[in-house]
Amino acid sequence: MRNLVAAALVLSSGVALADEGQWQPYQMPSIADKLKARGIDIPAEQLADLSRYPMNAVVGLGYCTASFVSPQGLAVTNHHCAFRAIQYNSSKEKNYLADGFLATSMDKEPSAGPNERLYVTEAVTDVSAQIRDALPEEPLARVEAIENRQKALIKECESDDNYRCSVRSFHNGLEYYLIKQLMIRDVRLVYAPPESVGGYGGDIDNYEYPRHSGDFTFLRAYVGKDGKPAPYAEDNVPYQPKSFLKINASGVKAGDGVFAAGYPGSTSRYRLTTELEFASDWLYPTQAKRFQARIDTIEAMGAADTELAIKYAGTVAGMANRMKKLNGLLDGFKATDIAAIKQQREDAFMTWYASHGDAKQMDELKALIKEGQTQYQTTYYFNNAQSSDLLTAANSLYRLAKEKQKADADRELGYQERDMKMFADRLKRIDSSFDVKVDKVLWQADIEEYLGQNQRVDVLDKMLTVKEGQDLSSMLDGLYAATGLTDQATRLGWMDKTPADFEASDDPFIKLAVALYDTRMAQEKAEKTLDGKLSIARPAMMQAVIAYNKDKGWPVYPDANGTLRITYGMVDGYQSRDALYKQPFTRLEGIVAKHTGVEPFNAPQKVLDAIKRGDMGKHNVDDLYPDARSFMCKLFSCLDKPEAFNSVPVNFLSSVDTTGGNSGSPVFNGRGELVGLNFDSTYEAITKDWFFNPEITRAVHVDVRYILWMMDKVDNAQNLLQELTLVTN
Repeated sequence: MRNLVAAALVLSSGVALADEGQWQPYQMPSIADKLKARGIDIPAEQLADLSRYPMNAVVGLGYCTASFVSPQGLAVTNHHCAFRAIQYNSSKEKNYLADGFLATSMDKEPSAGPNERLYVTEAVTDVSAQIRDALPEEPLARVEAIENRQKALIKECESDDNYRCSVRSFHNGLEYYLIKQLMIRDVRLVYAPPESVGGYGGDIDNYEYPRHSGDFTFLRAYVGKDGKPAPYAEDNVPYQPKSFLKINASGVKAGDGVFAAGYPGSTSRYRLTTELEFASDWLYPTQAKRFQARIDTIEAMGAADTELAIKYAGTVAGMANRMKKLNGLLDGFKATDIAAIKQQREDAFMTWYASHGDAKQMDELKALIKEGQTQYQTTYYFNNAQSSDLLTAANSLYRLAKEKQKADADRELGYQERDMKMFADRLKRIDSSFDVKVDKVLWQADIEEYLGQNQRVDVLDKMLTVKEGQDLSSMLDGLYAATGLTDQATRLGWMDKTPADFEASDDPFIKLAVALYDTRMAQEKAEKTLDGKLSIARPAMMQAVIAYNKDKGWPVYPDANGTLRITYGMVDGYQSRDALYKQPFTRLEGIVAKHTGVEPFNAPQKVLDAIKRGDMGKHNVDDLYPDARSFMCKLFSCLDKPEAFNSVPVNFLSSVDTTGGNSGSPVFNGRGELVGLNFDSTYEAITKDWFFNPEITRAVHVDVRYILWMMDKVDNAQNLLQELTLVTN
């Protein structure tokens, strides 16, 4: 196999084309030549049309991406994206996280939970003029005017309750787009492998490669009998999407062009060097330290209580993923010196800008950014000291009572009538991921950290005063013992209370929320005022940056902001470090090689047995590296060891440009057929949120052939296989 690696090195492209860009769909015709060069044959105009295949089959989950793969609303996403849905249906007696789940018929598909949604983007409209024209100069009035215009556009867009609309800022406020999405409210769990498949390798392998993760899960969208979105009801029927993805059972091979579509969360590629340095020097280390402490606490408590561990499994997984990403960013900054690269580019820009703009604008922007950093540091520990789930609920409920005193159009986003169903669902969802003991210990740790800081808030200090003969722990015990917010019906009942009801309450968490309200609102006002100043400074600078990039021939696309994007690339490995090349595919044999029987390398016995039997069926591939095979066959007899090329691919790498939120994104071949699911990035590529390096930036995908093999040869999900439309090369 070392010879195979050598051959692959010779054949590696080195990514001659820079595949950078998280493109808005409407931009695809402008990069049609780049798509063609990568072997992507589906017309760029078709990708730009959200009403046509395949883009109308790509859906959002609000935090991840999924895609329809059958005419009966069957959708596929990552296992880690459906983690909370699996957790929601798990118990000590039926632990679907550990054992996996398969509904053998539709009537056995349980609700994924009250908060789960599928969002189908149907329209994206440029509303920049409606938002930006004739705005007030005064910062706070400016922000409020932007918010009011957004709310007016959203209200008009949501004349049909089945749609959820939003107005998103692009290019740091230079542009605004109105996003219209069909919102499906009845989502059900259909098929999930055990966590020992879906998260094989756990946190050890997270962001690493080679990977052998079966990070996939199937969900189904349901609607009312009239075909319109409706809340969960037993007699709802499967949603019939406008189109669903064809699945190419032959998959892809090294060198193939691919593209992915999804909802990337956030990138910072247009941010200044001072912003990267703040993240590197203070923000990321501070956040990572807190995440690690919270993970250690929950895992220690969960080790003695299985039910508690199940409740907090999704929370721990999310924090662990975020923490490893933060540490990867920090390591990447050191390894590549991204700050120096950005500073060099920034200096070159300023040289150009000297003859194209006003240098004072950059100084003003930097001063505002510094003000924002100080503001964030000042309030960080105060905000964390309110981290109890019950206090978070109380704060939201009291804010709701206050907002309800206003006309609906004047309320803050998140507190309008359009938000009430989701508001209630969040209150309900607390029960599935909350335990008093854990909440109290985590909150106490945040309070103690806050109490050790210089930036303190008198009203919070007063509420946290410990009486003589008490300590902080026993004082907090008293708060939890006296509250009614641990009861779901009580929490929901507070949604209809008036501010006077809150102010007369003896519930300790309600009292704390009332006491903190004025301070929280003053903090929010200060943040909005700064946002108002930045809403002038950032767009002005962004306009210049775009002009500069175009002048240099560099790609111009907006930073990720949770909206639908398309990215393209090719199946390719990369040079990880000196003398270490990582091949683009992993195989079933790698699962066995890593298996120790101890979590997280505890592959299920049924998977190991199927591999041992050589039971690969028609999912077997013998030409993952066809050029390398041809090269080796000139040197060696391929007949001697045909098994060296004969296996089911598990994961593969490509150069598509992704980030958080792209989890679950469908990966397409050049004809627009599903060949994999995006689920991770390599450790070296984590810094792509700030700087895209085409030599080492790789995304990690589940190969569709592994998904089909698991369904066919391991879990006998024949009922689902029959729903899929499979094609071959």
